[in-house]
Amino acid sequence: MGLLFPYEQGNPGYYCTPSGQWPCARGRKYFGRGPIQISYNYNYGQCGRAIGVDLLNNPDLVATDPVISFKSAIWFWMTPQSPKPSCHNVITGRWQPSGADRAANRLPGFGVITNIINGGLERGRGSDSRVQNRIGFYRRYCKILGVSPGYNLDCGNQRSFGNGLLVDSM
Repeated sequence: MGLLFPYEQGNPGYYCTPSGQWPCARGRKYFGRGPIQISYNYNYGQCGRAIGVDLLNNPDLVATDPVISFKSAIWFWMTPQSPKPSCHNVITGRWQPSGADRAANRLPGFGVITNIINGGLERGRGSDSRVQNRIGFYRRYCKILGVSPGYNLDCGNQRSFGNGLLVDSM
């Protein structure tokens, strides 16, 4: 919902994972903010380092500063974090699934992007209204742009990539 809301909706949590490299700043929360709803301290830390801003101490900048907001979205979209490919490489066809990916039903398509972004929340749960809504939006925009949505649009039968850009246990 990042493209609609600058802050995570509902009852956002603290989202702090113990980390020596990306320690949580006192009094700061790392819930979803910005167009792709970046969350967790380690994502704010990595993104901030990449774009040259201290987001660990200033996470609200992702929602309140338009330039930082879209820099964070572009960083997330373009940056692979092993074992996850970048969303960009998936949608452009540059990512080719390994044997382990195929065994986990992670095949090229929009579903893998959902797995990368929200794997712990939505993948492997069968039919889910959030997933169906997202697929509907994706199909609508593909139609407007005159492109095929392709195959493998949901992640309902995929296994997660594991911890990475957005943690699986959110």
